[in-house]
Amino acid sequence: MDALQLVALVAASAAVAGLARRTPVPAPLLLVAVGLAAAYVPGVPDYTLDPHIVLPLILPPLLYTAAVDSSYLDLRANIRPVALLSVGYVLFATVAVGWLAYVLVPALPLTAALVLGAVVAPPDAVAATAIARKLGLPNRITTILQGESLVNDATAITAYKVALAAAVGEGLSWAGGLGEFALAALGGIGVGLLLMVPIHWLRRGLGDSLLQNTLSLLIPFVAYAAAEEVHASGVLAVVVVGLFLGHRAWQVDFATRLQEEAVWKMVAFVLESAVFALIGLQLPYVVRELGPYGMGEATWYAVGVFVAVVVVRFVWVYPATFLPRLSARVREREPGVDWRAPLVVGWAGMRGVVSLAIAFSIPVATDGVEFPARNLVLFLTFTTVIGTLVVQGLTLPPLIRLLKLPGKDRYAETLAEAQAQSEASQAAEARLDALLADERNALPQPLADRLRTVLERRRNAVWERLGAVNEVTGETADDTYRRLSREMIDAEREVFVQLRDARRIDDEMMRTLLRRLDLEEAAAYREEAAD
Repeated sequence: MDALQLVALVAASAAVAGLARRTPVPAPLLLVAVGLAAAYVPGVPDYTLDPHIVLPLILPPLLYTAAVDSSYLDLRANIRPVALLSVGYVLFATVAVGWLAYVLVPALPLTAALVLGAVVAPPDAVAATAIARKLGLPNRITTILQGESLVNDATAITAYKVALAAAVGEGLSWAGGLGEFALAALGGIGVGLLLMVPIHWLRRGLGDSLLQNTLSLLIPFVAYAAAEEVHASGVLAVVVVGLFLGHRAWQVDFATRLQEEAVWKMVAFVLESAVFALIGLQLPYVVRELGPYGMGEATWYAVGVFVAVVVVRFVWVYPATFLPRLSARVREREPGVDWRAPLVVGWAGMRGVVSLAIAFSIPVATDGVEFPARNLVLFLTFTTVIGTLVVQGLTLPPLIRLLKLPGKDRYAETLAEAQAQSEASQAAEARLDALLADERNALPQPLADRLRTVLERRRNAVWERLGAVNEVTGETADDTYRRLSREMIDAEREVFVQLRDARRIDDEMMRTLLRRLDLEEAAAYREEAAD
């Protein structure tokens, strides 16, 4: 893939993802569909997934952004269901899907079938969590899906390595396989624990938001490479570091946080868009490499494996949800769980680029020993990924609406936010009174009043969202305030540009003045951006 092809891929995938925001179709699904269609358009080059690029260069930043945005406290509170899905389910799916594939596909040896099981075992919850947030699913379901996606790749990659060794005649004993799994898991967590505190200390010590964000871009690659260097799980190392830094993000300065959020949103958008487009673009390569297997025969195998993947997830999810609830302690800690939540979690098992990247990394031969049925495994992986993304991805939103799960209580959330802001404002007001009592902090009364006005505005803004709306515009008082504030800022901005064009101020001064307005506008619209 040359530079022009890479630019074309990024530009086209970003355009399609932007278009998806204006349609009810989730962006990952539209990107895959467009990729499938574009794969056979004359002039579109072959875009083949390279596992040496996807796993060390694309997976770490995507995992890091997800980990930083995750709640460590929520994940800790839901550690049991997250562990059962990210570790227990992946291992169960490796064996169960592998065995079913072995039974369904006569040409597939058991060892190769287990490799296939490991490859298609980890769901990619990017699309699922995006849908969950868009439709306002309960926080617990979203947390479980997100937590699963953070860890399951590590489990699947380790299971794949063990199954691959068996397939090419380098088989490990059960004890050896468990030992390798333990080494990868504990080693990855250990590397993450060793790196997280020094990296956080370095971030805080740099004292320059530009340098801090440069370091931020390097963190996932450093953590992944360091863990892989000692044959540990790079995935877990990235997740541990990301969770710690996200939990401690409040300790870095505001400029770093603002820049970091913007930078990583852009990085995640570009990578996710390109990755899902690449999935669809693999179709010609996969079909071309199918080899001796007839398309009709292979299609029937693909349908069987897809059904097996879907069914096996439900076979695991329902018992894993309700068997622990035989304990009164679990029922007390997790009240109100019914059959609908595991149905959503089970149907949200869409596969993604990690499965394809692992499948593409299967060697043609190792030490002269060919991997059996490699082309068929690659085809079955591709069809499973496409099948789950299209079938489950398109039906998940209507399923969620049909089940009428209790969504987020917006009123309760706003009330909690208002109470938190009120307590913080009281502390700030007490601090201000103490500071102004010191003659070293003497301010003219208008400036002191301005500080109190800003504080009062911040305290009242959230409460106003609970109040009545304007009968004419449908806006709350806070909405109207922000709209009028923006109109005033726009008027000032136009004057600054006119003064620059009239050569009464230079460009450097105009940029300085505009930046002040930009910061004021960002502050005025902070609640809207958070929504």
